[in-house]
Amino acid sequence: MSTSTAGAPLGAAAPGGAFGGALAVSVHGPRGVVDLTLPESATIAEIASAYAATAALPSPPVLVLASGRSLPPDATIEQAGLAAGAVLVAVEDTAPVPDRKRRTTPRGGPEGGGLVAGCGVALALLAVVAATASGHRTPVAVVLAIGAVLGVMPIGRRRVARVVTAPALAGAACVLVAWDPAAARLPTVLGAGALAAAVVAAVGRSLAAPGTPVAEVLRVWIWSGLGWFVLAAACALTGASAPTPWAIGFLLAVLAARWVPVAAVDVPDHYLIDLERLAITAWSARERPVGRRGRIVVPPEYVGDVAARGGRTVLASCAAILVVTATTGPLLLTTDAYPVDLIGSRCLVALGGGALLLAARGYRHVLARRMLRLAGVVGLLLVGGDLVRLSAGHPELRAQLTVALLAVAALLIVLGVALGRGWRSAWWARQAEVAEVLCGSGSVAAVVVASGLFRHLWEHNI
Repeated sequence: MSTSTAGAPLGAAAPGGAFGGALAVSVHGPRGVVDLTLPESATIAEIASAYAATAALPSPPVLVLASGRSLPPDATIEQAGLAAGAVLVAVEDTAPVPDRKRRTTPRGGPEGGGLVAGCGVALALLAVVAATASGHRTPVAVVLAIGAVLGVMPIGRRRVARVVTAPALAGAACVLVAWDPAAARLPTVLGAGALAAAVVAAVGRSLAAPGTPVAEVLRVWIWSGLGWFVLAAACALTGASAPTPWAIGFLLAVLAARWVPVAAVDVPDHYLIDLERLAITAWSARERPVGRRGRIVVPPEYVGDVAARGGRTVLASCAAILVVTATTGPLLLTTDAYPVDLIGSRCLVALGGGALLLAARGYRHVLARRMLRLAGVVGLLLVGGDLVRLSAGHPELRAQLTVALLAVAALLIVLGVALGRGWRSAWWARQAEVAEVLCGSGSVAAVVVASGLFRHLWEHNI
C-alpha cells in the first residue's frame, strides 16, 4: 500500500527526499506501506495518526524503528533523529515489539510427534523380536492390533502421541502374523507390515481433527510404508538377490537426507504470487490498481504455521531415516552373499554413514540434526564391528584393524570439531560439500556391487 498524503498539519506533498523543511518517510504496517511527506516539526503521534487515517485503522498504531526500538509519541522527527527516506514500522498496541535476540526458529519439539513415533517404532521392534524368540506371536499380535485400533481413535488427551504410534503397532502386528523365518522372505514380510502401517496412518489422518500437528508425521508414515512395500514387492516379483532390498532401502534413506529439506516447506501459492495482478493484463478490461505496492501481506502467524509444519516434517523424516538405516544396515551386512557382494555392502554402509554425518550439518532443527548424526554413526559402527568380527582368529589383523579404526575415529573427531566451528569459513563449507557429494556418489556406485548386479553382469559376460 503506497500513498502520499498532503494536509495542513503535515505540510505539502513532495515526490521524495527533503526540501523546504519536509521529509519523506515510509511506514510499514498491517495494511501495507504508506509513504508520507512530513514537516520536520511533525511528531511521532501525528505520523501514527496520518497512517491510521490513510490505512483505515481504528486507532493510531505504535511506531518503532526497523531495529525494534520504540519512538516516543511526543518526539518530533528532528528529535527522533529521522532522516529523509526513514523506514518506520507500525505495530498494534497489544503486540509486543519483536526482539531480535530471541530465537524465532521453531524447534518442532516432541509435540510434533516425530520423536514419539521413533520411540513407538523401537518398542514395536522389541515386541516383534521378543515374540518371535519366545514363540508367542499370536497373543502379542492381538495386543498390538488392539493398541493400533485404540491409537487412531480421536479421543483422549494424548491422542496426538497415540495416533503417530499406532502405525508402528499395526506394522508390528502384521509382521508377527505373516512371519516366516526364511531370510529370503523377510523383505516381503516387512513389506506387508509397512503396508499395514501406511493404511493405519491414512486412517488416523482422516479421523484426526483439523489443525492437529499430526498430518505431517502421518504423511511420512504413509510414504515410507508405501515405498518399502513397493520395493519389497518389486524385488520379490523380479527374483532379486537377498541383499538387494536392504541395499536399495539403505541407499534411499541416505539420499532422502538431501531431499527432505526441499520437500518439507510448502508455501501456499497465493502467498508467493499476486493472483490479482496476474489477472490484470494489457488485454483486460478491468482497471489496473494504482497507488499501492507490496499488495501481498503475509500475516506473521501464517509464516510461523508454515515453519512449524516444515519442522514437523523434517523431524519425522529424520526419524524414519534413522529407523531405516538402523534396520537395513545390519541385515545388509549379515545376509549370506558372495564375498564381492559383501565388499560392496561394507562400502555402501560406510559411505552412506559418512554422507549422513555430512548431510546433518545443513539442518537447523536440533533433534533432526542429532538423528542424522546418530544414523551416520550407526553405519560407521556397523562396518567397524563387521571388520572386527572378520578378524577373529587373526590377532595381528585385529590389532591392525583396531589401530586403523581408532585413527579414523580421531580423524572424524578432529574434522567434526573443525566443521562445527567453521561454518563461518567458506573453505570448510566447500570441503564438506565436496566430501558429502563424494560419499553420496560412492554409495550409489556401491549399491550396484552390494545388490549382486555387478556380479551377475560379470558372470554372464554382459
